[in-house]
Amino acid sequence: MPTYGSFEELPVWQLAADLAAKIFPWTSASCFRGQGDLANQIQRATLSISNNIAEGFERGTTKELLHFLYIARGSAGEVRSMLCVMERMDSFDHLKSDISNFKSDFESVARQIRAWADHLQNSEIKGQKHLNDQSRKRFERGKSRSDFLENQKLFREKMKEDLERKVRERNLDE
Repeated sequence: MPTYGSFEELPVWQLAADLAAKIFPWTSASCFRGQGDLANQIQRATLSISNNIAEGFERGTTKELLHFLYIARGSAGEVRSMLCVMERMDSFDHLKSDISNFKSDFESVARQIRAWADHLQNSEIKGQKHLNDQSRKRFERGKSRSDFLENQKLFREKMKEDLERKVRERNLDE
Protein backbone atom coordinates (compact mmCIF):
# COMPACT_ATOMS: atom_id res chain seq x y z
CA MET A 1 0.00 0.00 0.00
CA PRO A 2 1.39 3.44 -0.89
CA THR A 3 2.45 5.88 1.80
CA TYR A 4 0.70 9.23 1.85
CA GLY A 5 2.12 12.39 3.41
CA SER A 6 -1.19 14.18 3.91
CA PHE A 7 -4.87 13.37 3.91
CA GLU A 8 -5.32 15.48 0.77
CA GLU A 9 -3.30 12.86 -1.14
CA LEU A 10 -5.62 10.00 -0.13
CA PRO A 11 -7.80 8.84 -3.05
CA VAL A 12 -10.70 8.05 -0.70
CA TRP A 13 -10.52 11.54 0.85
CA GLN A 14 -10.44 13.09 -2.64
CA LEU A 15 -13.54 11.11 -3.65
CA ALA A 16 -15.36 12.07 -0.44
CA ALA A 17 -14.44 15.76 -0.89
CA ASP A 18 -15.59 15.66 -4.53
CA LEU A 19 -18.92 14.17 -3.45
CA ALA A 20 -19.37 16.88 -0.82
CA ALA A 21 -18.67 19.54 -3.45
CA LYS A 22 -21.37 17.97 -5.69
CA ILE A 23 -23.94 17.42 -2.93
CA PHE A 24 -24.09 21.06 -1.80
CA PRO A 25 -25.35 22.53 -5.10
CA TRP A 26 -27.51 19.45 -5.76
CA THR A 27 -29.33 19.81 -2.44
CA SER A 28 -29.98 23.51 -3.08
CA ALA A 29 -32.60 22.55 -5.71
CA SER A 30 -36.12 23.80 -5.04
CA CYS A 31 -37.49 20.25 -4.53
CA PHE A 32 -35.60 20.12 -1.21
CA ARG A 33 -37.59 23.07 0.16
CA GLY A 34 -40.41 21.95 2.39
CA GLN A 35 -38.69 18.63 3.13
CA GLY A 36 -37.65 19.53 6.66
CA ASP A 37 -33.93 19.44 7.36
CA LEU A 38 -33.18 16.82 4.68
CA ALA A 39 -30.85 18.96 2.54
CA ASN A 40 -28.87 20.16 5.56
CA GLN A 41 -28.62 16.64 6.99
CA ILE A 42 -27.34 15.18 3.70
CA GLN A 43 -24.81 18.02 3.42
CA ARG A 44 -23.59 17.54 6.99
CA ALA A 45 -23.32 13.74 6.72
CA THR A 46 -21.50 14.02 3.39
CA LEU A 47 -19.05 16.56 4.76
CA SER A 48 -18.54 14.34 7.81
CA ILE A 49 -17.00 11.63 5.61
CA SER A 50 -14.05 13.68 4.34
CA ASN A 51 -13.67 15.49 7.68
CA ASN A 52 -13.42 12.26 9.67
CA ILE A 53 -10.94 10.75 7.20
CA ALA A 54 -8.84 13.91 7.59
CA GLU A 55 -9.10 13.99 11.38
CA GLY A 56 -8.24 10.32 11.72
CA PHE A 57 -5.28 10.69 9.38
CA GLU A 58 -3.92 13.58 11.43
CA ARG A 59 -4.16 11.60 14.68
CA GLY A 60 -1.07 9.78 15.90
CA THR A 61 -2.23 6.21 16.30
CA THR A 62 -3.70 3.51 14.12
CA LYS A 63 -6.40 2.95 16.75
CA GLU A 64 -7.53 6.58 16.50
CA LEU A 65 -7.42 6.50 12.69
CA LEU A 66 -9.58 3.37 12.68
CA HIS A 67 -12.06 5.03 15.03
CA PHE A 68 -12.50 7.99 12.66
CA LEU A 69 -12.60 5.77 9.58
CA TYR A 70 -15.53 3.88 11.05
CA ILE A 71 -17.29 7.18 11.80
CA ALA A 72 -16.67 8.25 8.18
CA ARG A 73 -18.01 4.92 6.93
CA GLY A 74 -21.07 5.35 9.14
CA SER A 75 -21.67 8.78 7.63
CA ALA A 76 -21.50 7.26 4.13
CA GLY A 77 -24.19 4.80 5.25
CA GLU A 78 -26.25 7.64 6.67
CA VAL A 79 -26.18 9.46 3.31
CA ARG A 80 -27.16 6.29 1.45
CA SER A 81 -30.05 5.80 3.86
CA MET A 82 -31.35 9.31 3.18
CA LEU A 83 -31.00 8.74 -0.55
CA CYS A 84 -33.01 5.50 -0.22
CA VAL A 85 -35.76 7.41 1.59
CA MET A 86 -35.72 10.05 -1.14
CA GLU A 87 -36.26 7.31 -3.74
CA ARG A 88 -39.54 6.52 -1.98
CA MET A 89 -40.74 10.14 -2.10
CA ASP A 90 -42.76 11.40 -5.07
CA SER A 91 -41.22 14.88 -4.83
CA PHE A 92 -37.85 13.43 -5.87
CA ASP A 93 -39.03 11.27 -8.80
CA HIS A 94 -37.23 13.53 -11.27
CA LEU A 95 -33.93 12.92 -9.43
CA LYS A 96 -34.02 9.09 -9.55
CA SER A 97 -30.95 8.91 -11.81
CA ASP A 98 -28.94 11.32 -9.63
CA ILE A 99 -29.98 9.46 -6.50
CA SER A 100 -28.92 6.14 -7.98
CA ASN A 101 -25.55 7.55 -9.04
CA PHE A 102 -24.94 9.12 -5.64
CA LYS A 103 -25.86 5.88 -3.85
CA SER A 104 -23.28 4.07 -5.96
CA ASP A 105 -20.64 6.73 -5.25
CA PHE A 106 -21.23 6.61 -1.50
CA GLU A 107 -21.14 2.80 -1.57
CA SER A 108 -17.74 3.05 -3.27
CA VAL A 109 -16.46 5.39 -0.56
CA ALA A 110 -17.69 2.99 2.13
CA ARG A 111 -15.96 0.02 0.44
CA GLN A 112 -12.69 1.93 0.15
CA ILE A 113 -12.82 2.97 3.79
CA ARG A 114 -13.55 -0.62 4.80
CA ALA A 115 -10.62 -1.95 2.75
CA TRP A 116 -8.29 0.61 4.30
CA ALA A 117 -9.53 -0.20 7.80
CA ASP A 118 -9.05 -3.93 7.16
CA HIS A 119 -5.49 -3.25 6.01
CA LEU A 120 -4.77 -1.14 9.09
CA GLN A 121 -6.16 -3.76 11.45
CA ASN A 122 -3.67 -6.26 10.05
CA SER A 123 -0.73 -3.86 10.27
CA GLU A 124 1.99 -4.19 12.89
CA ILE A 125 2.52 -0.43 12.99
CA LYS A 126 0.47 1.17 15.74
CA GLY A 127 0.85 4.72 14.42
CA GLN A 128 3.41 7.49 14.40
CA LYS A 129 2.98 8.19 18.13
CA HIS A 130 4.31 4.70 18.79
CA LEU A 131 7.29 4.87 16.44
CA ASN A 132 10.66 5.05 18.12
CA ASP A 133 14.15 4.42 16.75
CA GLN A 134 13.87 0.70 17.41
CA SER A 135 10.46 0.24 15.79
CA ARG A 136 11.48 2.40 12.81
CA LYS A 137 14.57 0.23 12.26
CA ARG A 138 12.49 -2.95 12.56
CA PHE A 139 10.00 -1.61 10.03
CA GLU A 140 12.78 -0.53 7.63
CA ARG A 141 14.46 -3.96 7.93
CA GLY A 142 11.18 -5.63 7.02
CA LYS A 143 10.68 -3.22 4.15
CA SER A 144 14.25 -3.76 2.96
CA ARG A 145 13.78 -7.53 3.10
CA SER A 146 10.56 -7.41 1.09
CA ASP A 147 12.20 -5.04 -1.43
CA PHE A 148 15.13 -7.45 -1.75
CA LEU A 149 12.83 -10.42 -2.30
CA GLU A 150 10.84 -8.49 -4.89
CA ASN A 151 14.04 -7.56 -6.73
CA GLN A 152 15.14 -11.19 -6.66
CA LYS A 153 11.82 -12.24 -8.14
CA LEU A 154 12.11 -9.66 -10.93
CA PHE A 155 15.70 -10.75 -11.61
CA ARG A 156 14.65 -14.42 -11.88
CA GLU A 157 11.81 -13.48 -14.26
CA LYS A 158 14.20 -11.48 -16.45
CA MET A 159 16.72 -14.33 -16.50
CA LYS A 160 13.97 -16.75 -17.49
CA GLU A 161 12.81 -14.42 -20.28
CA ASP A 162 16.40 -14.04 -21.53
CA LEU A 163 16.90 -17.81 -21.52
CA GLU A 164 13.64 -18.38 -23.39
CA ARG A 165 14.61 -15.72 -25.95
CA LYS A 166 18.00 -17.37 -26.50
CA VAL A 167 16.36 -20.78 -26.96
CA ARG A 168 13.96 -19.29 -29.53
CA GLU A 169 16.85 -17.61 -31.36
CA ARG A 170 18.85 -20.86 -31.36
CA ASN A 171 15.84 -22.76 -32.72
CA LEU A 172 15.48 -20.21 -35.52
CA ASP A 173 19.17 -20.55 -36.43
CA GLU A 174 18.93 -24.36 -36.76
